[in-house]
Amino acid sequence: MRQMVRKPLPKKAADYLKGKQALIDGGERTDIENLWKAARATKSIGEVLRALHTMCGPRERCMYCLDSHGCDIEHFRPKAAYPGHAFQWPNLLLCCTECGRFKGDRFPTNAHDQALLIDPTHENPWDHLDFDPETGNLVARFDLIADDWSIKGTQTVETLQLDRREALRVVYQTTFRRLARILRDALDHPAGWPVGTLCERLKETDDHGLLPWCFGDIGRTVEPFCTLRAHDPETWAACEAALR
Repeated sequence: MRQMVRKPLPKKAADYLKGKQALIDGGERTDIENLWKAARATKSIGEVLRALHTMCGPRERCMYCLDSHGCDIEHFRPKAAYPGHAFQWPNLLLCCTECGRFKGDRFPTNAHDQALLIDPTHENPWDHLDFDPETGNLVARFDLIADDWSIKGTQTVETLQLDRREALRVVYQTTFRRLARILRDALDHPAGWPVGTLCERLKETDDHGLLPWCFGDIGRTVEPFCTLRAHDPETWAACEAALR
């Protein structure tokens, strides 16, 4: 999972969403599902989908798993339970069929109705998630302050079944191994690699948003990242600044 930058919509699409949301907020339309179904076929919502694809980069991957193609618009807060967010741009994400099926209308919250699901356009997922290089699984991060597993991480992993999807485990583990191989090649080179070249190669290879973990508090203790940090702290600092 990777943090995404929420980009502004084209004015026409933004105005369209605003108009539809006004209908709901004014109580004129309460059949949210039919309203969304009709809107989904319009050019304006097509622009919304294109904007989400652009946010995800050229491979247009799901914002939740970063593996499968993001094929449809996802309501972070489900539109049926939260009609006040149905046409709000900040509530719209891009997800794949599998993540959409697992999430469905599930939306864990706390007693104050605050989301317990990670929104990758609003926060850094690695504040709540951890990665296990041995298994390839995404798991909840341990919160030292709370002395417990991150509740957001736990709820996100459970809702999207991030630790139970064999294909997802394999691709995350493969990406980590490729990143580690690049770093080992750089470390083994007699003259080393220029920092810019190293960072570019790592970014090109990071299909699943693992670099913030690799250069974070936990990844820095794992080989070969710990070796780079110990033997070349200057390069480590430059990579950390560029890749976290």
